Amino acid sequence: MTAITLIPQLLNGLQYGMLLFLLAAGLTLVLGIMSYVNLAHGSLYMVGAYCAAVVFDHTGSFLLAVAGAVAGAAMAGALIEQLIASRLYQRDHVEHVLASFGMVLLLNELARTVWGPQPLFLTVPKALGGTIDIFGIQYSAYRFAIVVLGLAVLVGSHYLIHGTRAGMLVRAGASNPRMVGALGINIKVLNGALFTFGAALAGLAGGIAAPIVSVQLGMGENILILTLVVIVVGGIGSIKGSFYGALIVGLIDTLGRSFLPLILRETMNRELANAAGPALASMLVYVVMAVILAFRPKGLFPARG
Repeated sequence: MTAITLIPQLLNGLQYGMLLFLLAAGLTLVLGIMSYVNLAHGSLYMVGAYCAAVVFDHTGSFLLAVAGAVAGAAMAGALIEQLIASRLYQRDHVEHVLASFGMVLLLNELARTVWGPQPLFLTVPKALGGTIDIFGIQYSAYRFAIVVLGLAVLVGSHYLIHGTRAGMLVRAGASNPRMVGALGINIKVLNGALFTFGAALAGLAGGIAAPIVSVQLGMGENILILTLVVIVVGGIGSIKGSFYGALIVGLIDTLGRSFLPLILRETMNRELANAAGPALASMLVYVVMAVILAFRPKGLFPARG
C-alpha cells in the first residue's frame, strides 16, 4: 500500500462521510430535538436527486439543479410535516416508524409514476469536471467540492442551532413546549421549520450526489441505514456528533471496500476475495458501532441538555 493508492481512498472516504453528514445533520435534529423517527428521510434524499436531474435536463445549469433539489425536498418535507408528522409528535415512536415507512412506500410509487422506473443521470458541472493537486496526487475537483460543502454546512448548522435565537427557541421548545408557548412563540411553526430544514439538507445531499450515482427508485433506503448508524455513533441530536460519526463511517466503509479485497487475496482466490471484501467492510461498520456503544451508550458526542 502506497501513498498514491491510500490518499485518494482517504479522500473518497472523507467525501462519502460529508455526504452522509448532510443527511445525518437534518435527521439528527428532527430525531434528537423533536423526538420524531422519520424513516422517510432517505426518500427525501431521493426526491432531491430526481428534482436535480429533471431541472438539469431542462436548464443545463447545475446550480439551478441543486437549488431545485433543495426546494423540491423542502416542499415535500413541509407537506409531510403538516399532514402527518405534526399529528404524531406526542405519539409513540412505533407510530412514527409505521407512518414514515408508509411515506417511503408512497414516495417510491409517486417517483415511479412521475419519473418512470428507469434511472436518470446527471453530469458533473464543467467548472468542477477536472482534477486538483493534493499532496502531488490528482483528485476529482467535484468530490473535493463536496467535502468543502459539508464543512460549510457543519459550521452553518452549528451556528443556526446554538448561536441564533431561532435555534434557542427550537431547543427550548423541545425541552418545555408549554413554557415556550406561554411566551407567545408558535411551537408548531418552529417544529415545521426544523423539519423542513432537515428535508432541505436531505435534498441538498441528493442533488450533489446525483452526478456520481444513478438516480433511481429506492436510492435513499440503503443510505438511510448508514445515516442512522452515523447518528447513533455520533450521538442523537448532536451536529458535532453527526460530523464525526459520518467521518468514521465514511472512512471505514470506503477503506474497507478498497483494501479488504486486496488483503483477502493473500489467503483466498481473487473472485472470493472480491466478493467477501465489500461484505466484511459493511459488517465492520456495525462492529465499530457496537464497540463504541459498549463504552459510550449515548454516542461519542451526545447533545447536551
